[in-house]
Amino acid sequence: MFLNSHAKRENPRVEAVLDHDDAREGRSYGAWLRFGPHGSRLMEFDYQEVAQHRGELAWCAALAERVRREARELLTSSTAANVRAR
Repeated sequence: MFLNSHAKRENPRVEAVLDHDDAREGRSYGAWLRFGPHGSRLMEFDYQEVAQHRGELAWCAALAERVRREARELLTSSTAANVRAR
């Protein structure tokens, strides 16, 4: 919900998608942002780091900015791809 909340501030149609890669099981999780057929780079989150810092305002603000930056980059690249395709 945190990722969706901040990604959607850039565009309501951007969605966060969790990665189901078993290679990270027990240590981290991955997610990327999706805008229509376009996707962002995979973002990886270490379980221990998230658990340790999730209540810290500065850490949460930095993570929110990271997600919003990824969303902006995704929107920019998807717009450029659509312009080239026409």
